[in-house]
Parts: sequence; structure tokens; C-alpha cells
Amino acid sequence: MSTHQLVYSVFGVVLSVSLIIDLGLLSKKNKSISIKSALKQTFFWVALAFSFFVFLWIEGPALAAENNPGVNAEMAGAQLALEFLSAYLMEWSLSIDNIFVFIIIFNAFSVKEKHYSRVLLVGILMAIIFRALFITVGVALVERFHWVLYIFGVFLLYTGYKMFFSHTDEEFHPEETKIYKWMKKFLPLVPHDGDGKYMVKENGKPAYTTLFVVVVLLAAIDLVFALDSIPAVMGISKDPLIIYTSNIFAVLGLRSLFFLLRGAVSKFDYLKHGIAIVLMFIGIKMLGEHWISQWLSKPTQVAISLGIIMLCLSGGIFYSMIMNKRGLPEEVHDASE
Repeated sequence: MSTHQLVYSVFGVVLSVSLIIDLGLLSKKNKSISIKSALKQTFFWVALAFSFFVFLWIEGPALAAENNPGVNAEMAGAQLALEFLSAYLMEWSLSIDNIFVFIIIFNAFSVKEKHYSRVLLVGILMAIIFRALFITVGVALVERFHWVLYIFGVFLLYTGYKMFFSHTDEEFHPEETKIYKWMKKFLPLVPHDGDGKYMVKENGKPAYTTLFVVVVLLAAIDLVFALDSIPAVMGISKDPLIIYTSNIFAVLGLRSLFFLLRGAVSKFDYLKHGIAIVLMFIGIKMLGEHWISQWLSKPTQVAISLGIIMLCLSGGIFYSMIMNKRGLPEEVHDASE
């Protein structure tokens, strides 16, 4: 077995076991998840991702030597592990935006709290499948048409700029999305949750409940977010292994992060500015990769990227906390009205 096959096998086993544990032990039907339980689960998923980072650090030299014989295996292996860590942190931070939208969707369709856990689980499983397909297509495009990276770079610059200057009071309306309008037009929908069911029979005919609608919307919205996150990860690493694993590890922890942050996510008013700066930085890096590589080695670029990601994300969180203590966000909103 090659090192590549070993790493993918370990990742597959970890993913399978984790999902079995999540499905069997952590997903009680019609049961809410407490903050304490969400904290434990979040710690579990983050610890799992960091364990994989350590595993990559150990196996990285053999992996690098297998991919590029003749390179400095130790340095290339460390670079691979740091690329994973950078990509994971990028994905993990972007998932906070997902949580804000998830909360709006739940409220819009009056989902009962006891159904949150199961609905999120199914939506996230669908998101993993769709992301895997999306990543496969994206990697294939980049391998065949390298200039696609420049399109991704421009897209990230535009997305980051738009995110940085967007107004916080711009609200998302699930009922106005094209996918909901399509479901409403072509599927028999009922205005209730079917007591936790996704499909019920109305007048002897099958019909889909609001929980089914919410699951589809969760998966669709996550795919929209993937349009930002996957190109951003490709700006950090071109290795399919890093792109797949960082994305899936971040998505796996999304549900516990939802329960942990759903009451506090709106407090991070300035986190999106930190994320926006990171997206613009990666966009610039993708556009100037040819010239940057002439001045900086790849390991140095990865280290700088990791440092900027950590600085911007932690800076956004701490600045939000400071401004919240001063009451500035509320004052700003009041003044804009």
C-alpha cells in the first residue's frame, strides 16, 4: 500500500467511525443538544482534525517523497501538514456564516428545537456528498485548465470586497430562493413538520413536510458557500487530499458548532471583515502566484498564509468582543436607521 493510499484509508476509516458515533450516540431523535454537549462535540471534531494534522505531519515526508522524488521530504511534509491546517481554519471560519443562515432557515419554517439535530445531520450528510462532487470537478478543471485559478482569484477578490462592505442588516429570505420556489411549484408540500417526518400522506398521496424543505435548503445553501470556500482552499493548496479532508472535517463539525454558537453568532459583528480580508488575500495570492513564487519559497508562502488567516480570524473575533462591550454595533445600527 502506497503512502497516499494509507492516508486516504485512514481518513476514510476516521470519517466512517465518526459518522457511526454521531448517528448512533450523539443523535437522539426529538432531543435538543445542550450547550455543554455541543461544547464536547465541538472539541471532539476539532481534536479529530488536529489529530489528522499531526498524522499528516508524521506521514507527510513519505507522502511528499512519493509525489516528488528528490525534494526535501521533511520540509515538503511539514508544508503539506501546514496547508491542511490553514485550509481547515479557513473552512471552519467560513462555516460560521453558514450557521447564521441556518438559523434564519429554521426560524422561517418554524422548525421545533427538538428536530434541529436530525435535520442538521441529514443536511450535512447531503452537503458532504455535494462538496465531494464539487471538489472533484474543481480539481479536474484546474488540472486541465490552469488559468481557471485566475478566475477563482478574481472571484475571491470580488467576494471578499463585497463581504467587507456589505451591510449587516441585509437579511436572507429562504422563501424567496429559487430552489424553494422550484420545490413549491413541482413538489406537493404541506405546511407542517409531520411530527418529525420528511414525508407524509395527505388524502392518500405522498407529500413533503417543512423538514424536508429545510434539509434541501441547508444542503443547497452549503453548496453556495462552497463556491467561496473551495476556491479559497485551492488558493492554499492544489493537493486534492488537502482540499477534500479540510472541507469534510470542517463540515463534520458544523452541527455541533451550530448548537454552540447559535446564541452568540450574531455577536461577532466584525468576524466577517476578518474573513473578507483573508478571501481577498488568497485571491491576490492566486493572481500573483507566478511572481510570488520567484521571491518566496512554497513553505514560506504557506507559513505566511497560516499566520494571516489566524491573525485576521482571531482579530475579527476579539475586536467584535471589544466593540460589543462598548455597545458600538447597536449604536451603529441605530445611527444608520
